[in-house]
Amino acid sequence: MADNLYLTEEAAPDTPEAAEKLIKIIIIVAIICLSSALIWLFGVSPFRPFNRIDIVSYDVVAREKVLEVAGITRNSSYFSTDSRTVERSLMNISSIESARVSKRFPDRLHIVIENRRPVASALATLNGLTVPVLFDSRGVIFQIGRDEISPSSALPIISGLVIEEPFPGMRLPPLFIPFFEELEKIEMSSPMLLQAVSEIRIDLRPFNNYDLILYPVHRRIKVRLSELNEDLLRYALLMVDVLSSRENEIDTIDFRSGIASYIPKEASL
Repeated sequence: MADNLYLTEEAAPDTPEAAEKLIKIIIIVAIICLSSALIWLFGVSPFRPFNRIDIVSYDVVAREKVLEVAGITRNSSYFSTDSRTVERSLMNISSIESARVSKRFPDRLHIVIENRRPVASALATLNGLTVPVLFDSRGVIFQIGRDEISPSSALPIISGLVIEEPFPGMRLPPLFIPFFEELEKIEMSSPMLLQAVSEIRIDLRPFNNYDLILYPVHRRIKVRLSELNEDLLRYALLMVDVLSSRENEIDTIDFRSGIASYIPKEASL
């Protein structure tokens, strides 16, 4: 028993030293791993090409074109890319209304694009030819030519505008912006109403004013308005339907005074 006790007492002092050495080794390994991870995270990854580029849009502009205009290449990285510069570059695409660019440390890029929403089409003169154009509620022309505009588009046609030599980004006169904004509201809330109208003609009046002349799709009675909104358009189309039996006699229903009146065909000649 004495021998056993003696051996145990001799081995006891070595146990704390071995444990201490093991703890030191674990700490050193942990520090090395953590240092390596931090060096990779802050010293290497931000300089490497983006691992992921997210583009959120409505697919009006192709991803390849977005990256090309933004100046994003396969070598672009977190530190080599300036978000504000990319946003300004993307705004050069006429069909883009706004662009927000954010970098996600250490190797991600996030681009959110809001495309222009067309509210109507019109005809313009370009190099001696008549071409269709699309514009948004702010009067910005962003698509020009038959090849750029889908023939299936159900957008209203606006006539009476004088548009010569259009270019992407060209702005129509501010005078018509309230009208274009109302068109957008109606398209978003009651698109079927506008589909009942084949054309809306702007009739310029003195003192920077204008009337709107509507041409219903299935009726030969025109409608003259001084402004446009959903309620007025709905009421005007209802009156056209009510008076459809007399469309051979009536040329135009006039709503400018607030009370509907009509102009006979003989008076319009």
